[in-house]
Order: sequence, then C-alpha cells, then structure tokens
Amino acid sequence: MTGLTVGDRTSADYVRGALYGLAAVSIWSGWIVVARLGLRTSLTPWDIAALRFGVAGLLLLPYLLSNGLVLKRLGWIGLAAIVLGGGAPVLLANAGLQFAPAAHAGALFPGVMPLAVAILAAFVLREAFSGVKRIGFVLILLGVLGIAWEAVDATSIVPTIGHALFLGSALAWACYTVAMRRARLDGLHAAAIAAVGALILYMPLYLLAAGVTLIKAPWGDLALQAFVQGLLTAIVSLVLYGRAVSLLGASSGAAFAALSPAMTAIMAIPILGEWPTPMDWIAIVAISLGVYIVSGGPGPRPRWRN
Repeated sequence: MTGLTVGDRTSADYVRGALYGLAAVSIWSGWIVVARLGLRTSLTPWDIAALRFGVAGLLLLPYLLSNGLVLKRLGWIGLAAIVLGGGAPVLLANAGLQFAPAAHAGALFPGVMPLAVAILAAFVLREAFSGVKRIGFVLILLGVLGIAWEAVDATSIVPTIGHALFLGSALAWACYTVAMRRARLDGLHAAAIAAVGALILYMPLYLLAAGVTLIKAPWGDLALQAFVQGLLTAIVSLVLYGRAVSLLGASSGAAFAALSPAMTAIMAIPILGEWPTPMDWIAIVAISLGVYIVSGGPGPRPRWRN
C-alpha cells in the first residue's frame, strides 16, 4: 500500500486526529461566544470561571482519585503546568472578553495558541521546526498586528488590555499542551488534574470574595454556562483535544485550533450581533493560515512514500 505521508505519519493519521481536533475546536468556539453572552447578563468573569471549575472539578474528582496525579511522569513543574495551564486561560480569556469582542478572542487565544505550542514544543520536546514555518510566523504576526491596529484608537488603550489577556491565555494553554504531551497523559486524565486542581485553588478564593452571588443569577443563565463551560469545554473538549495531540503530536495536534477564529467570528454574528470588520476578517484568515503552516498541518508534499 502507498499513502501520502507527512513527516512520519500517514494522511490517515491526520484524518483521525482532525476529527478529534475539529470537534474540540467547535466546542472552544462556542465557549467563547457563550462566555461573552454570559457577560451581558448579571454574571461576571469570576462567576463563569466558578461554574466551570466547580462543575468539571466535581465531575472528574472520582476519576482523579482512582488514577492519581502521576507525579513520577509529570514532575512538580509538569503538574503546575497542567493545573495552571488548564485553569488560567479561562480566567484570562473571560476577563479579556470584557474589553474586546469574541472574534478577537478567537483569533488571539485559540488562534495563536498553536504557534505558542509549536515554539514551546520545539524547545521542550524537540519537535521539528522546519524553515517553511517562517512563512507562518509572518502571517500570524501580520494578523495580530492587524487586529491590534483596528482596535486601538488615539483616545483609548482599553481594547489592548483584552488582547493582552487573550495572548496570555494562549501561552498558558501551550504550557498545558506540552506538559500533557511530555508526560504522555490521555486527554481525560489531564483534564481531571486540571479541573480538580482549579477547583481546589480557585473556589475557596472565589467564595471568600464573591460569597453567594451566583444564587441571584437567573437559573437559565447558570444552566447554560454550567453545561457549556463545566461539561463541554472543561471535560469533553479536553478529551477530544488530548486524542488529537496523542495522534499527531503537540504542535500538529494544536494546528486545528487555527480554525477557531473564523468559527468564533461566524458564531458571534447571529448570537451576539458582533460583525467583524474587513480588517478583522483579513487578520483572521492570516492567523488561521499562519498557525496551520507553523503547526505542520498536512498539505501537498513533493513525494509519496511507499
């Protein structure tokens, strides 16, 4: 049998990984839009994070108790990367949505995340970083600059606060991805460590600061955020993402997040009424294409390998 190969993987490997990756990205895009929608109600970024950590942490606690922290494989640094890298992006991105639209969040968080993963994986995991990826770097940089230029005016720097928070989310998520790959954790195990760790670290502080403010929120808003944030995003999407990383490697598995900016922007139109500007669309396309190249996504290759 002959088949198109990309690196040391066949096209069939990419198809399998893509199914997991695309499913995870669909959930991520929905999470950003739903979080933005929640911030238009009485909920705060800290309330939404509490719902996510509380629901996911409690659901995955029995699994973690059965399987443990696997410190021998992770080490203390790896454990910190999983816990903080799995929790911090939620806080940073939710806070950023107060200052910038959902389309910008999609471009600068899951959109740039594959680039951050590729750079970190090159140093930590020694994953190949070929010369062609320089083209991807240029496209991503141009896209990020395009969004920043569109948002900032002469009288306010508030939009750039949201952008900085989104980029911080991408970096934190890259740490999570590389730590998971390095320890060869499956997606559910990594999700359990991240969720329970966030529950233990965040919820006591949240309850001390916010008290019982969630009780005053409409039950419909709470149910929507709990389902999307706590179940779909914090558990289901991480399991799917873990499978993609396991099949394709850290940088290539993360490549499918490049589709998130466009998906988020499109979903935000009917749900939030947020229409991207022409510059936003150009930047979204540039970032998506750039991270796909940088992360080693499959494409035409000059040779067939027998």
